[in-house]
Amino acid sequence: VAVFFVGPLAMSAVLAFRGKDGGFTLEHFAKAFEFYSTDLWFSAAIVLLSTAAIAVVAIAIAGYLTLGEHPRTVAILRWLYRWPLFIPFIVTAQVMRTFLAKNGMLNHVLIGGGLIDPLQAQSLLDWRGIVVAFVWKQAPFVTLLLAGAMAAVDRQHIEAARNLGAGRLRVLFGIVLPQARRTLMVGLVLSFVTMLSVLSVPMMINPNSPTMLTVDIAYRINSHGDYAVANALCLMSLALASLGAWFYLREAARKAERS
Repeated sequence: VAVFFVGPLAMSAVLAFRGKDGGFTLEHFAKAFEFYSTDLWFSAAIVLLSTAAIAVVAIAIAGYLTLGEHPRTVAILRWLYRWPLFIPFIVTAQVMRTFLAKNGMLNHVLIGGGLIDPLQAQSLLDWRGIVVAFVWKQAPFVTLLLAGAMAAVDRQHIEAARNLGAGRLRVLFGIVLPQARRTLMVGLVLSFVTMLSVLSVPMMINPNSPTMLTVDIAYRINSHGDYAVANALCLMSLALASLGAWFYLREAARKAERS
C-alpha cells in the first residue's frame, strides 16, 4: 500500500501544488479546470450513469439466479454472464468499436431483423458506447458478488413471503435485496472507482471532446509533457472517486450504529 498507493499519491500531490519557483500554487488546478471542466462533469456523468445501469443489470441477473423457476435457464445464465470478467478493458473497447460502429454488428442485426432501415443506422461510438462498454464489462463483477450474497439469504424468508402470496418482484425487492444491499454497495463502489481509472475505453470509443479525464491526463503527458496539470487532473479524479468511498463509509457507519 505504501509503495504503490501512498507514495505515488504523495508525489502527485506535491507536483500538482508546486509552482515553477518551487513554491505553493493553485495555478495547475486553475489551468486544469479552465481547460477540462467540461470533461470533469462528463466523466462524473458517464460513471454515475454506468453505475446505475450496472446496478439494474446486476439486480436483474442475480435476482433471477436466486428466484428463477426454470433450472435450465438459470444454468445457462449462470454460465453465460461471467464471460466479460475475463476480458481486459482494451479488448472490450475493440469489441465495442466493431459492435457499435455504423457498419457494425449491431446495426447489421437490426437491419437483418427488419427493425430499422439501412439509412437509419447510426454509430454509437460516443458517450453511449462508453456506457455500454462499462456496463458490459463491470456488470458481471457486481452480479457475481450480489448473487453470492442473495444465495446466502435464509430460504425460509423467501418461502414465507411466497406462501403469503408475494410475487417474485415483491420477494426480490422486499426480502432478498435489502439483506444483500451492502454487498451491492461494495460492488458498485469498486466499479465506480475502476471506471474512473480506465483509459482504453474512452480513448478508443470517444476520444473527442468532451471525453473522460483519463484521456486528458494521457494527452497532457504525451503531447505536452505537462506532469503538473496531469497530476492536478489525477487529484480531481481522486476527488470523484472519494464520493463513492464516502457513500460506502456512510452506509457502513449507519450499520455499525444500528448494531
